Amino acid sequence: MTATTQAIPRHRPTGTRRRLPTTRRWWADAVGSAAALSMLVVVAMWVANRGIQDTFAGPWSAATSLGRVTALVAADLMLIQVLLMARIPWVERSYGQDRLARWHRVVGFTSFDLMLAHVVLTTLGYGGSTGRFFGELWSLITTYPGMLLATAALALITLVAVTSVRLARRRLHYESWHLLHLYAYLGVGLALPHELWTGTDFVFSPLARAYWWTLYALTAGAIVVYRIGMPLLRSHRHRLEVAKVVREAPGVVSVYLTGRRLDRLPVRAGQFFQWRFLAGPGWTRGHPYSLSAAPRPNSLRITVKDLGDDSAKVARLRRGTRVLIEGPYGRLTGEAYRGGPVTLIGCGIGITPLRALLEELPFPPGAATLVYRVRSESEVVFRREIESLAAARGIRVVYVPGPRAACPSWLPRTVGHLDDAAALRHLVPDIARHDVYICGPDDSMTATRAAALDAGVPSRRVHLERFAW
Repeated sequence: MTATTQAIPRHRPTGTRRRLPTTRRWWADAVGSAAALSMLVVVAMWVANRGIQDTFAGPWSAATSLGRVTALVAADLMLIQVLLMARIPWVERSYGQDRLARWHRVVGFTSFDLMLAHVVLTTLGYGGSTGRFFGELWSLITTYPGMLLATAALALITLVAVTSVRLARRRLHYESWHLLHLYAYLGVGLALPHELWTGTDFVFSPLARAYWWTLYALTAGAIVVYRIGMPLLRSHRHRLEVAKVVREAPGVVSVYLTGRRLDRLPVRAGQFFQWRFLAGPGWTRGHPYSLSAAPRPNSLRITVKDLGDDSAKVARLRRGTRVLIEGPYGRLTGEAYRGGPVTLIGCGIGITPLRALLEELPFPPGAATLVYRVRSESEVVFRREIESLAAARGIRVVYVPGPRAACPSWLPRTVGHLDDAAALRHLVPDIARHDVYICGPDDSMTATRAAALDAGVPSRRVHLERFAW
């Protein structure tokens, strides 16, 4: 491990003239309460429509009744799943995209399982009296209104569920997975006619129909506004374009962008956008890149590592290339910082949002430590900028080079025999009093977070965010 210390406090934090949004504490409670209430409402509809009585009216009636409630809950969860990733600003700021993505995954698989249960239970219920279960299933599909569309919806959602299993995701490029995942929206739309035309809890209750139409309309509206409308509006308003591309290290480039009225773009250091560069085929695929410098009134900067997918094309961008943005997103910001000492731990290209935070966090001179993990000294990015900031703001910089030890350690192989938490306390003896910001590959962040917690840092003071998919 090597350390460089510079402590000449000549610089004040780069403030911002933007009126940045803040996270209201009650937002998270309101979102969770609304989701729970929607579940209670759909179950109450089933109860009001003789759901409990039918359950005790015989085995086949029970199967049909349970098939109804599983369908209702599955449909409700499906809409919640879509809303979780609708990029609704106050929801995203309350939880962060990484947590929303985890919930999206859990809710999605639960909805899918309940949907399969609905198919099986309904087939058992309708076919029980005749004993022709497969014949009854075929009859349901071919003769009931909307059932062919529902079958297509089930096929599409099954495709999305299968490709979302971790083993399958590892075999897919992000771009391919993202394209397949969009079929979930089509599946939700195709399932709607079947629910409204043949669902017992829809057909015989005007109140239920009004509820479900409202829920579907709100969900569709959220997608149109926050996934399509707002990104297009911001892209048009700020008209970002590439100013230059600069090589930072082997396989790493920075893209400098200019635009209009960027002082009105509500973004903080540490956040990221989904970027779409209008530079030929593949421009529709968005990629999450963090700002690598604090936002300026007339410019932004991102830094990208060639990971073998569309990121390789970033190095070939030409000056003047137009850019579409979606965001900003992320909670790895100064909003969580309450003052006092702070340690930022970056691994590899994870240094990018931390580099931006070094400018914007309002820590006093001498109160910040940057721990920078790299596989080799040649892979250090922003060395001159970091040392300049260290001199200006009194930041202690510690470089930790070397190939990584076996998981789950965050340490290099040369010191892999050391305890992770003890090594962290050695580098930052009073780390238990610090706010700790972490960014890097998932397994590295997991190991570093565990080390910080073992070193005595309260969990509320450990800040990290994952680009989950």
